[in-house]
Amino acid sequence: MKSLKNYLTSCVILCLLFTSCASEDDGIYFDKVANENVEYSKIELDILELVNEYRISKQLNSLEQLNIISSVAETHTTYMAEVGKVSHDNFQLRHQQLVKNAKAKLVGENVGFGYNTAKDIFNAWLDSEPHRLVIEKPNYTHFGISTEQNSEGRNFFTQIFIER
Repeated sequence: MKSLKNYLTSCVILCLLFTSCASEDDGIYFDKVANENVEYSKIELDILELVNEYRISKQLNSLEQLNIISSVAETHTTYMAEVGKVSHDNFQLRHQQLVKNAKAKLVGENVGFGYNTAKDIFNAWLDSEPHRLVIEKPNYTHFGISTEQNSEGRNFFTQIFIER
C-alpha cells in the first residue's frame, strides 16, 4: 500500500513538472507572429494593390495588410508547393489560428497556381465567381498574401481575408 501511495505521489509530481498553465488571452503566440517581419515580394504587393483598387472601384472598403495573415498564408503556400497541387487542405486549422491570434470573426481564402504575374492570378480569381465573391465580400477588413515557387518553377498563391 505504501508503494502505491509513493507511486501516485510521484505521478502527481511528474504531471505538475511537465504541465504549464497560460491564460488563453495572454497573446504570446499572437505577439510573436504579429511582430515577425514579413518580407513581401513585388508580385505579392502587386496582388494586394490590385485587390484594394478593385474593391474601391466597387465602393467597398480597402483592406489593411496584416502580417500575421501573410504568415499563416505562407504555411499553406509552402505546403501546396511541396505537394505540387493547389488546395484548401487544412483550411479549418488556418481559420482557427486566425480566430485565435488575429481576432478574426470571418475568414476567406483564395488559392491558385501556375500564373506568372499579379494581374494574371488576380484576373483568374475575378473570372471565377467563388473567388470573386471572396474578394468582394464587404465584411472583410484585413488581408494577407503568400506566393512561392516550387522546384519546377510553378508559382503557388494563397490569399487570406479576415473580418475583425
